[in-house]
Amino acid sequence: MTPNAAPELRGGALHAALAAGAPVPGVPVSDVDPFSVEFFEDPHRIHHELREAGPVVWLSSWNVWALARYAEVHAVLNDWGTFCSSRGVGMSDFAREKPWRPQSLILEQDPPKHTRARNVLGRVLSPAVMKTLRERFAAAAERKADELLALGTFDAITDLAEAFPLAVFPDAMGLPKEGREHLLPYAALAFNAFGPDNELRRKAMAEAGPHVAYVTDQCARERLAAGGFGAAIHAAVDAGEITAEEAPLLVRSLLTAGIDTTVNGLGAAIYCLARFPEEYAKLRANPALARNAFEEAVRFESPVQTFFRTTTRRVEIGGVEIGEGEKVLMFLGAANRDPRRWEEPERYDIELKTSGHVGFGSGIHMCVGQLLARLEGEVMLAALARKVGSVEIAGPTRRRYNNTLRGLESLPVTIRPA
Repeated sequence: MTPNAAPELRGGALHAALAAGAPVPGVPVSDVDPFSVEFFEDPHRIHHELREAGPVVWLSSWNVWALARYAEVHAVLNDWGTFCSSRGVGMSDFAREKPWRPQSLILEQDPPKHTRARNVLGRVLSPAVMKTLRERFAAAAERKADELLALGTFDAITDLAEAFPLAVFPDAMGLPKEGREHLLPYAALAFNAFGPDNELRRKAMAEAGPHVAYVTDQCARERLAAGGFGAAIHAAVDAGEITAEEAPLLVRSLLTAGIDTTVNGLGAAIYCLARFPEEYAKLRANPALARNAFEEAVRFESPVQTFFRTTTRRVEIGGVEIGEGEKVLMFLGAANRDPRRWEEPERYDIELKTSGHVGFGSGIHMCVGQLLARLEGEVMLAALARKVGSVEIAGPTRRRYNNTLRGLESLPVTIRPA
């Protein structure tokens, strides 16, 4: 990486020079590919290099700008007027190419259209609604903990991190029983699609047909049971808050975001608690720490690793002027371990005050499913804390590769009764 100094070129001219491979004084350059298997296996070393290179780094692998420090990532997430989502939160620029699906009203729109949609989902997934679900979800978590104790040794991803959300979320949505196996592959597809045109994205697109067809079908009003999240979204049409064309897109957003954050966050929490037994001992002693144990796992492992924004005007970041219409890649995982923001960021600490982490994003485009994810993570970890005396890794772990998400494919563990 080149040292930081005052750049001589600005805006589009700077972008053009860097894209042509010309060295530009003052602009740190990295050839790392953040969408490679090598990166997915060990992102933390590269996160450190990017943070220390400067507040903004040019990624020559894909000709985009990168931000890895907390302050810059947080600022961009909270400035939708300058760094828009409506041109895509992935590598694709919707001003220059057609989206692979109709744009998300939540992730891929800005105010005022985003505001109307966000208000509807904010009410459908409000804290008051979460309170009505707590008892049901907690009972399901108790049953799941008993099932796992009976097994003793199991895969914490398939048997827990995936199984528990899939046992409670589809019912809360009002989905029919058949076809739910498409939910996880569809979410993986959507988040792979935010990456570049690499092998992961191409493979996901090639296999997309059945998953897209299922989710599209479930978004229709007549497919969703009364009393669920989906029916509540469609009811907003009757109230004149959204249109009949927008309602299925909002349902789709919730089907996309309603599981992946919880699955990868819960998987990360179990992985952390197994690797840091002293933290699990704290949780055992005080199950009320379950919510923070989940929150800290989201900071520590950052299940959502990256998101893009597109500049709407010329803007200066860290002394470098970036032109209009340029892609900026935010490394949420790097920001969440930035020592400029956190003391001992490389330590998993369930008593850490995690407020301000960007694992769920920040600003108006924060994860719509975060309250749901927190509720599921909290009740499941609390149930384990009350019933399980120890959690130990019982075999080799395997990572799941995705252009945006970070999680495990397999995590064998052994648990013992309290």
